[in-house]
Amino acid sequence: MKKTYFGRLLTAMVTPFNADGSINYEAGADFADWLLANGSDGLVVEGSTGEAATMDMDEKIKFMQNIVARVNGRAKIVAGAGTNCTASTIDLVKKMEACGVDGVLVVGPYYNKPTQEGYYQHFAAVAKATKLPIIVYNVPGRTGGNIAPETVARLAADFSNIVAIKEAAGNVAQTAELYRVLPEDFSIYSGDDGLILPFLSVGACGLISVLANVNGNILQQLMQAYSEGRVKDAADLNKVMVPLAKAMFIESNPIPIKAAVTKVTGIEAGAPRLPLTPISAAAEAKLDAALKAAGMIK
Repeated sequence: MKKTYFGRLLTAMVTPFNADGSINYEAGADFADWLLANGSDGLVVEGSTGEAATMDMDEKIKFMQNIVARVNGRAKIVAGAGTNCTASTIDLVKKMEACGVDGVLVVGPYYNKPTQEGYYQHFAAVAKATKLPIIVYNVPGRTGGNIAPETVARLAADFSNIVAIKEAAGNVAQTAELYRVLPEDFSIYSGDDGLILPFLSVGACGLISVLANVNGNILQQLMQAYSEGRVKDAADLNKVMVPLAKAMFIESNPIPIKAAVTKVTGIEAGAPRLPLTPISAAAEAKLDAALKAAGMIK
């Protein structure tokens, strides 16, 4: 596995909330410390797992400044900075750049359903507006559209600061095609914990992870085993990891992972903001069973 600009394992970090729904900035900083001590090479802050969709701009800036200050250069920080409006995305990217982040994760515009040319022009406009490294985020299940490998290759060829993709289409064949058409130094990150092993086999270099909010170490061990050619060891770790990864999606992300963070780390993550709701009793029982089976809680 080749080295990456951002590191092998980036955690899509949850945003801790207080009981009244306000952001718990101190808990956020403490959680960043916990993540870096427990397997994370870097952090993706204010992505979909971080509930950026329900944060206002003042909150986004204050929370990001808080995380950047606490991390203090110890790891790369990537800001979730995508919207479904190109002008708004550029504005957000510039604000995140001013916060001192190391890169931005820009999702394909959701709801609008652009053509492939529309995707190209959107990312081109963002790339021209910043010097920050950009990770293209392809997640058709949330956006309603797929960014084709040819479009990503075109962007990589035309813009030196488009350096990576978070590929969350759940399609191993598409990931293989990305590896075929992209430059050698372009980083392909899996956007699905449960698919990291097959994605590694066709050219992915790392993972942007939900599960790493509570267990980055197992993912690091799995990727290390694969990189050293210990494929059987990687497969055995995968057997343990996949049920955990699935448990984090028994209800809409980040409902289960926020509950898991509180249970595993002792840092109170709080409930998600509406329109998401706290984890149901039935789902919590399944989550607890998975965490207990993995020895993560008693």
